[in-house]
Amino acid sequence: MQVIEYFKCDRPEHWLAQIGKSDWGAGQYLYELLSQKKFQDAVGENSKVLMLTNGEELISFCTYSEKDDIQPTELTPWIGFVYTFPQHRGHRYIGKLFAEIEKLARAEEVSDIYISTDHTDLYEKYGYEFYDMMADMHGEPSRVYRKHVASNGDIF
Repeated sequence: MQVIEYFKCDRPEHWLAQIGKSDWGAGQYLYELLSQKKFQDAVGENSKVLMLTNGEELISFCTYSEKDDIQPTELTPWIGFVYTFPQHRGHRYIGKLFAEIEKLARAEEVSDIYISTDHTDLYEKYGYEFYDMMADMHGEPSRVYRKHVASNGDIF
């Protein structure tokens, strides 16, 4: 298995088609944003789409972005559009993408990463802790999780 970044990969059209096979509304929205070249406008210029692949197969994907569905907020960066295809669930594959994001965050001297979700008992497995209830862009309540990724000895 390999982690690749959509905007740096050799065959973005192949991976876009794979994202489009998602059976989840938010996955379809990500597909639309990418195919219409509106992704950075929606979530920030330096945002990334990370994908866990196995050969030609897409296992999981998520975004590492400046903004997510909690807006406006000063909290940043966000992990969003977290999805694992049904046949691959239960193996904690998304953890490989989270580990890659945590490396990126440390390299960018980021100390905390956030996730907005309606799930419970999912992100805690990866070290994320409940931070707050906040309203999403549609005014719906959302659970916000946070993970501190900088080590205690880091001085930025």
